[in-house]
Amino acid sequence: MTMQHYRILVIDDNPAIHDDFRKVLTPEVANRALEETRAKFFSSQASSDSPSIQFDIDCAEQGQIGHAMVQHAIQKNTPYAVAFVDMRMPPGWDGVETIDQIWKIDPHLQMVICTAYSDHDWEQVLQKLPNHDQLLILRKPFESIEVRQLATSLAKRWVHLNDTRQKLSELAAFQEERATETQEAIQQLEWEAQQRPEQLR
Repeated sequence: MTMQHYRILVIDDNPAIHDDFRKVLTPEVANRALEETRAKFFSSQASSDSPSIQFDIDCAEQGQIGHAMVQHAIQKNTPYAVAFVDMRMPPGWDGVETIDQIWKIDPHLQMVICTAYSDHDWEQVLQKLPNHDQLLILRKPFESIEVRQLATSLAKRWVHLNDTRQKLSELAAFQEERATETQEAIQQLEWEAQQRPEQLR
């Protein structure tokens, strides 16, 4: 059975929300609930063959603290896959500013805005946060299954996109290497032509 580990960051000024995320996303709770759901629709054999998922959860009470944690994670080469960010976190950055600042140092982090309010102009929010394909909105109070589904699907998407970027980078490096070899071969032929003009004619 394959164990998949994903790093999750929760940024919310309410410590009780941190506890809620830990309860929802800890392996014991999440996998048990998932197994119970699968048991209703699939055979036990299909359930036992499925991979396990483990979320490593860190929490911050302010956007600035979360920003520092993301920066530290990058420096240690252990980046986060997904961040759940509260919309309102007085007295510091709000959710939009937090996400904007974090994306400046980690533009690939998948983001979820968590909010209990509907008085935001979401068009303006999206204008301030250009990476629309990496941003989702989760309404409070949220359902446990919603959080698990978002965390799992976004973390897997983060891994897939990282793999794609790595392959593209390797392809670009290979193309550059071949271009360099071709240029060197041309220069060698030109040099030989200058050394033996009579023979070439």
